[in-house]
Amino acid sequence: MTSNLRADAYPVLWPVPTRWSDNDHYGHVNNVTYYSYFDTAVNAWLIESTGTDIRNLSAIGVVAETSCKYVSELSFPDKLQVGLSIERLGNRSIVYALAIFRDSSAGLELAATGRFVHVYVDAVTRIPVPIPEPIRTAALTIVRQ
Repeated sequence: MTSNLRADAYPVLWPVPTRWSDNDHYGHVNNVTYYSYFDTAVNAWLIESTGTDIRNLSAIGVVAETSCKYVSELSFPDKLQVGLSIERLGNRSIVYALAIFRDSSAGLELAATGRFVHVYVDAVTRIPVPIPEPIRTAALTIVRQ
């Protein structure tokens, strides 16, 4: 197993619970819900780490690209930890490396890996702009070396 598939490869582990409604007809968490876990963890971490409501900044991060590789099934009532790190911190974009781990009695078990690209745009005009300073400062703390 490569190092980016282990929880200790991620400087942030953000707890995200599964919900009853996350399970699909087949009894496992539906694939689209994994993206919701990624989005929830990234934005909750940004709000906490910046100490500000990111929705009120003059620039907002819009998701320009996503991907997810499924490793193992999840099902309600699994407890999850979403690993966050930053692959690339640009002038106007951030590339997040993400992972979802099931928190079990045996430890953290990898369930999925993912990638999010946030491009920052003016909140009104939607024209790309530099990453707001509070977000850049927080992001610098989890850039992969």
